[in-house]
Amino acid sequence: MNSPANVAGSPAIERDVPERVPTDWKTGAMQKRIRRRYAAERRFRFFGLAAVVLSGGFLAFLLVTMLMSGIGGFQRTLVTLPIDFPSAGLEVDRAQLKTRGADLALAGAGLENTVNGAAAAAFGEENRVISDSAWLTVRDAIKADPSILSQKVRIPVPAAPGIEEAAKADGEPADEALVARLERAGTISTGFNTDFFRSADSTDPTAVGIWGALKGSLMTMLVTLLIAFPVGTLSALYLEEYAPRNRWTDLIEVSINNLAAVPSIIFGLLGLAVFLGTLNLPRSAPIVGGLTLALMIMPVIVIAGRNAIKAVPPSIRDAALGIGASKVQVVFHHVLPLALPGILTGTIIGMARALGETAPLLMIGMRAFISQPPQGFADPATVLPVQIFLWSDQVSRGFIEKTSAAILVLLAFLLAMNALAIYLRNRFETRW
Repeated sequence: MNSPANVAGSPAIERDVPERVPTDWKTGAMQKRIRRRYAAERRFRFFGLAAVVLSGGFLAFLLVTMLMSGIGGFQRTLVTLPIDFPSAGLEVDRAQLKTRGADLALAGAGLENTVNGAAAAAFGEENRVISDSAWLTVRDAIKADPSILSQKVRIPVPAAPGIEEAAKADGEPADEALVARLERAGTISTGFNTDFFRSADSTDPTAVGIWGALKGSLMTMLVTLLIAFPVGTLSALYLEEYAPRNRWTDLIEVSINNLAAVPSIIFGLLGLAVFLGTLNLPRSAPIVGGLTLALMIMPVIVIAGRNAIKAVPPSIRDAALGIGASKVQVVFHHVLPLALPGILTGTIIGMARALGETAPLLMIGMRAFISQPPQGFADPATVLPVQIFLWSDQVSRGFIEKTSAAILVLLAFLLAMNALAIYLRNRFETRW
């Protein structure tokens, strides 16, 4: 039974509420607390700024180190070689120089010995001034102008690795003295190495180039994009818009999140077992590399796509359904266009990760010596990260600069892809 004080309509019981005293911010204790608070804020700002400066310093150190080590890889030293073709007695059928057998005809006629003999006559030290691939430059000059076979000509050819290092003030004293003598004679010059971007791999460090590996990377990335982007996007749309909420869907989501954190070499083993062992696809081919990398980055695209789709407000869907649009029309005409910037950003970041991967491609055999750029998706090929790995394992000092130069090219591609992702995000992102 309620007491009279609790009956409806009865006056409320008055309680003694202590009067609140205003805080006196001028007391010593409060001033001390305020100083501690400001000091903690200053420390937080200092440590945050220190972390940014430290990370920026490491990045600058990396870029400066690579630039100083690799700038010489973009330069080439040439030696002007005088060759007397009429006296050399080089017997070549001029008609063969216009056919596909021109290289074989010149090699069989003894062009390499002719070039080495001309170097010995001109410089007195055979195979020390010019590189081992110098005769290939002479071969290309003959194919471009067969008339020089009846003339005395002077052809710029690549210098030997020791001479090239000495020309950059980083060689042996004997080689530097020889370079000084060649400079006085006006037969040596150093310029930009355009062949570095047009040639493939070689055993001669003065003749190597990145075009073969770069073309293999582009073809591999194209296969990766054509497979991973549509499959990842459609998977994200189904899981976010159509999939029922049950334990099987939860299991799929957990599996996708776990696959995004799986080491890349596991995907290489998967590609080795499925694409090479079961499907018998060609080894060391861009199509196999693209399929393997597509499996690796697909979870990343699915996760990024789901987050972008989830960010689209439900009112967009409700408004489209309210005017009679079907579920498919709502998804593909309204939700997907609004989520596409976020999906593209995740895709490009995933592609940048795939571009720098080495371990899965080593497992499928893309570490072979490839002296010619691939002509098709089933031809043997290599990629830039693997090419850098192979060059870094070489003993010759001439490969050190080429390795650093290739790293700079790879970093330029990675920075360009990340810059494109930032641009797309800022250009097309819709803020709700």
